[in-house]
Amino acid sequence: MNQYDFVVVGSGPAGRRAAIQAAKLEKKVLVIEKGTRVGGVSVHTGTIPSKTLRETALNLTGWRERGFYGRSYRVKQEINADDLRRRLLITLDHEVEVLEHQFSRNRVQQMRGTARFLDAHTIEVSKEDGEVLQVQAKSVLLAVGTRPFKPSHIPFDGSSIIDSDEILEIKELPRSMIVIGAGVIGIEYATIFSALDTVVTVVEPRDTMLDFIDKEIVEDFTYQLRDRNMKLIFGQTVEGVEKVDGKCRVTLKNGRVLTAEMVLFAAGRVGATDTLNLEAAGLEADNRGRLKVNPDTFQTSVPNIYAAGDVVGFPSLASTSMEQGRIAARHAVGAPAHEPPQFFPYGIYAVPEISTCGLTEEEVIQRAIPYETGIAHFRETSRGHIMGLDSGMLKMIFSLKTRRLLGVHIVGEGATELVHIGQAVLNLKGTVEYFVENTFNYPTLAEAYKIAGLDAWNRMGELKVEKVERRAAE
Repeated sequence: MNQYDFVVVGSGPAGRRAAIQAAKLEKKVLVIEKGTRVGGVSVHTGTIPSKTLRETALNLTGWRERGFYGRSYRVKQEINADDLRRRLLITLDHEVEVLEHQFSRNRVQQMRGTARFLDAHTIEVSKEDGEVLQVQAKSVLLAVGTRPFKPSHIPFDGSSIIDSDEILEIKELPRSMIVIGAGVIGIEYATIFSALDTVVTVVEPRDTMLDFIDKEIVEDFTYQLRDRNMKLIFGQTVEGVEKVDGKCRVTLKNGRVLTAEMVLFAAGRVGATDTLNLEAAGLEADNRGRLKVNPDTFQTSVPNIYAAGDVVGFPSLASTSMEQGRIAARHAVGAPAHEPPQFFPYGIYAVPEISTCGLTEEEVIQRAIPYETGIAHFRETSRGHIMGLDSGMLKMIFSLKTRRLLGVHIVGEGATELVHIGQAVLNLKGTVEYFVENTFNYPTLAEAYKIAGLDAWNRMGELKVEKVERRAAE
């Protein structure tokens, strides 16, 4: 009764997609989830909550209308934590309901409890009521996700010195906040609370932030943050955090002391693998609890055990995790599986959004590829005028030799939606001519692709003439 073709540990994006894929291939599938509800980190503390919080903040503050009505404009004058939590709970309930229905209609079995290996094919599940069961699995997928990294020298108290999970449970919106860590999670929450008119200071030990994003996009993004009075402190490590007279005090290595009502520590995450008893299965995690896998199949060093999602490291996106889970499931049950796509979009749901796909300008230079760029500012589009946008830009990079699109990078309103046009052209090996010769709906922000395409086309100079003459001769 407890023998399965495919056992999935964790029900986040990678786990859910893998389980449903295996079930559609008529395999007997079990999902083990230690939480009280399915969905994993993505649904309960990560992707969905943070994006819901962002959308609620932008709606209630009237952020998107301030270009017309001024920085003091607000839809709701007094915004509190309950306003944010109310919409969050409705969204989470809907997400869980949809996921439960997907498991039910695909006949995916579920089990609540904590999983640990006894050997590579045997998993022991400890339930909350004390019952302990054993299940046998032909193949296993570990999709356990990550949890916030919490160093011992930070005195977390769950209320004013918190991690990125605890921020969803705060009772009051702080007037001031110090965010330690300028990675994706730290920057997302820093900019969301800044939009809520919290005075935000970001501290980052590196000299830059978001190093995997095109430098020009990061420079534009940084300018926008500083323009709205966010303080960004780079190249400084935190020596200590303490509570003094009801305030949080952060001491930096250079001796500088910062104070705020709340401190958010968002400097990294660790894989939730410590309770799995990996040694019994012949596996070993790295110092951040992550597992090494074959990037094409997501198979670990133990042939019947796979891992996908945040637990395998970068890019740690819900979207890529889903594909990783699906590919792993197909490979695990012996079905044909395609290789992961070469280019995938990366979305950062900050305020403003950033999204990117393909090569950055720095990567193109490193590879010694002759190139040209095209840029469009959202204020150049009629849709941008209608929306009152005074910021936002789209940048495309093209090869001078093949004229193919090499990368698309966007910062501004709707960036995570707009990027998919560039993603399609990238993966279909399209050229600058696509953007120059095709018609885009008017007025839309997507028109920025036409503007940026023409900008690059014009900068290519005589090369474009040679291209036209060659096509005419053909």
